[in-house]
Amino acid sequence: MRDDPRDPRFPSSPGFWRSPLRGPWFTSVLGLVLLVGITVLFVTGLVSYAAYNPDLSPVNDKTPDKGILGFYLFAWPTNPHWLYRLNQGVHVTLGITLIPVLLAKLWSVVPRLFALPPARSLAHALERVSLLLLVGGGLFEFVTGVLNIQLDYVFPGSFYPLHFYGAWVFFAAFVAHVLLKMPIALRNLRQLREEKNDLVSPRPADPTVSRRGALWFVGGGSLLLFATTVGQNFDGPLRRTALLAPHGGGEPGSGPNGFQINKTAAYAGIDAAETGADTWQLVVTGRTGTVRLSRSRLLELPLHSSALPIACVEGWSTSDQWWRGVRLRDLAGLVGYDDDPPDVFVESLQRHGAFRKAALRANQVADPRSLLALYVNGEELSPDHGYPARIIVPAAPGVLNTKWVARMTFGDL
Repeated sequence: MRDDPRDPRFPSSPGFWRSPLRGPWFTSVLGLVLLVGITVLFVTGLVSYAAYNPDLSPVNDKTPDKGILGFYLFAWPTNPHWLYRLNQGVHVTLGITLIPVLLAKLWSVVPRLFALPPARSLAHALERVSLLLLVGGGLFEFVTGVLNIQLDYVFPGSFYPLHFYGAWVFFAAFVAHVLLKMPIALRNLRQLREEKNDLVSPRPADPTVSRRGALWFVGGGSLLLFATTVGQNFDGPLRRTALLAPHGGGEPGSGPNGFQINKTAAYAGIDAAETGADTWQLVVTGRTGTVRLSRSRLLELPLHSSALPIACVEGWSTSDQWWRGVRLRDLAGLVGYDDDPPDVFVESLQRHGAFRKAALRANQVADPRSLLALYVNGEELSPDHGYPARIIVPAAPGVLNTKWVARMTFGDL
């Protein structure tokens, strides 16, 4: 005799799921929170991708097969100088804060994942497919995002294409689900008396907490994650509260160079012999040829200062640091670009890893705050912060602020 799927001992039976918390009102509240939160996450994620200028140069583009998914890309601005810091701080902090809401939402609808038959109609089949893509895509995006924040790259392949393509799959399923469910969700919230549906158990267990109490519990979990994450966007004592900030990078130490880093000189394979005063030279190439500049020669050029933060894709950032060095547009002037600085291709001494080469747009080169920095906060750059010279550009992601610069090639890219 075959097992009856309606037997309450099986997950396919509504009677198997006995929590009295499940129901359309509870699910709808969580769904509306996610509607706003995930939309903000998706937009800030797209903006973050645009900040890398992936259509400027292949070295900046970690998703070369994106096709029409890059339709929205635009030239990244340099104003306001904290733009990327704000965008990425919101993206990462909000993503972590929403984890309890996402898990509660999945828990609230889990009976539908086991419902039989799998498809009662074409519309129902489309809903089930969108639900599977939504659940799978949501878990994938949040898991890869959290692992990236922790610098734990245990997943196969590069984080950038995995997270980018996963985001589009997830958001497409999310939009389809919203279109199918929004009228029902709004009706559930307006009704004083909750209607019955397949989420309401036919034989509920005795309640131990109210639905509003459960929402407060979920909200408390989100608040706790927010409190242990948001500090990574600030310097000083508040940063020590950021328990979920990136781990695995080098310790910055104290003093003028005592602000966060992800990549140490040792990790990047920087040999101290290559950066010494007698050996290191910056090679600058452009319209009129090539010039080679030692660090002492750079110090003879006009030096300028800029107050700019460092902000990384993992969500952490620093407050404004005082950088001093040679303007990028002045370096462009040395090789024939006096009034119209073009794009620049920057190469590092770094031996391995992504973004040891990066491209910057002409507007980034032309900005008077964009520097080849030699000092920070009144002191020479430390090896871990890019000695003998590094790029610093307003509003640019941290990986485009190349450290241990060896060569700069000016020209249209």
